[in-house]
Amino acid sequence: MTTTPSRFPDGFLLGAATASYQIEGGAREGGRGPSIWDTFSATPGKVVGGDNGDVACDHFHRWAEDIDMMVELGLEAYRFSIAWPRVQPGGTGEFNPEGIAFYRGIVDRLVEKGIKPLITLYHWDLPQELEDRGGWLSRETVDAFVPYAVRMVEEFGVDVEMWTTFNEPWVSSFVGYGAGAHAPGHADDVEALTAAHHLNLAHARAYRAMKAVNADIQVGLVNNCHTPRPWDPSNPKDIAAAAHIDALANTMWHQPFIEGSYPEVLAPNTAHLTDWSFVHDGDLAEMKGAVDWFGINYYASHVVRHNPNKAAAQSELATLADGHKAGANSPWAGDEEIEFMPPTGKRTAMGWNVDPSAFHAHLLKTHRETGKPLYVTENGSAWDDVVDEDGRVRDADRVDYLHGHLDAVLKAIAEGADVRGYMAWSLMDNFEWAQGYAKRFGIVRVDYDTLERRWKDSAYYYREVLRRRELVPAEEAERLADTPPRTF
Repeated sequence: MTTTPSRFPDGFLLGAATASYQIEGGAREGGRGPSIWDTFSATPGKVVGGDNGDVACDHFHRWAEDIDMMVELGLEAYRFSIAWPRVQPGGTGEFNPEGIAFYRGIVDRLVEKGIKPLITLYHWDLPQELEDRGGWLSRETVDAFVPYAVRMVEEFGVDVEMWTTFNEPWVSSFVGYGAGAHAPGHADDVEALTAAHHLNLAHARAYRAMKAVNADIQVGLVNNCHTPRPWDPSNPKDIAAAAHIDALANTMWHQPFIEGSYPEVLAPNTAHLTDWSFVHDGDLAEMKGAVDWFGINYYASHVVRHNPNKAAAQSELATLADGHKAGANSPWAGDEEIEFMPPTGKRTAMGWNVDPSAFHAHLLKTHRETGKPLYVTENGSAWDDVVDEDGRVRDADRVDYLHGHLDAVLKAIAEGADVRGYMAWSLMDNFEWAQGYAKRFGIVRVDYDTLERRWKDSAYYYREVLRRRELVPAEEAERLADTPPRTF
């Protein structure tokens, strides 16, 4: 029997994560060009409440104070993304010195304060000019991404060791081009598969080009994992349904870089949609070996079944049971007879279930399938936070979630998974994409009227985890918090 340690290993990174469009604001300042999310957010009906990222958390103006807040929290690492349209407004051509200077200030201050920067090059905010020329359906965008990635390494590679090319390419392709629920808002299965392949190809080409500039950097790919368990583990059709979802959601984002191939089930399962001619000779050979580590974003678990009568039986709840906002189409190409079952157990404000056991299992599975170092690059939960009369945000549900999932990481490490870091999602409340500002994931509350930052109880709890570098009992959170809480 394996004994789960309570302390994190030496060298294990504990930090938090954010993303450019979700926190920066300054949408028309500093030479920034428009992104697909500016366009999508401005389209009526696409985002809850008609919200947009024009101001967001105003990190564009408040980044220095935000880093000071990270220092007080004791973060060892900070994962953030560079907005491509801020540093290269059109996606090709001239780079923007003001945009580069903005991120130079962030990197320099992080290094000065002893916080390790982890840079993500693409967290969904594609320059609109590239989308106008085809976006991720075009190999022109693949070609454009490489010099952008190279320039960022030339600018920051001396100070930044850890790099991610893409955050959650499954979402960019299958939710953005397949379901229509995210920017750019297309709803086409073949487009989703095409975009997915082009994102993988762009990663491979950028990886090799970035390493040619600086061989010492470590370049990874981050995906949002799904955990498709068969509804009936004894039913071969349910098992096959889970295998199809696993291939689309998980394996197609790491197998090409390990084995130089896509999962075998994908081509026959989608043959009625496409002949996969968007995969050119030599593409998969380029991908093989083009990764140093994998990032895992985990939020909830999933159960699927084979259902030939899915279309007639589909309810709104089942439509949302995969954890994603409903769009004009399913985000799962070839899923005509595959149904996501409504989640069981405790659910967050997003309707996602709380299941650390699935997280633990996924870490072990990804370790077995890749043999690469793993970093938890996002993990967190949204709840309907309330500011109490004394100013406290007593988010006990979030504390419990953090405790359970940090414990799952420690269990996976004890069982042999090479997990080297954990980034809580998110440092602060922010623009939650198509959900607008209606959902709060932060350990720090943001008042969107005043932009004041207020520590929730979960921030104090996580600070104690960072201080001790061990799993702190959740019940300690209540006594760890200040009254009134820290504000920035």
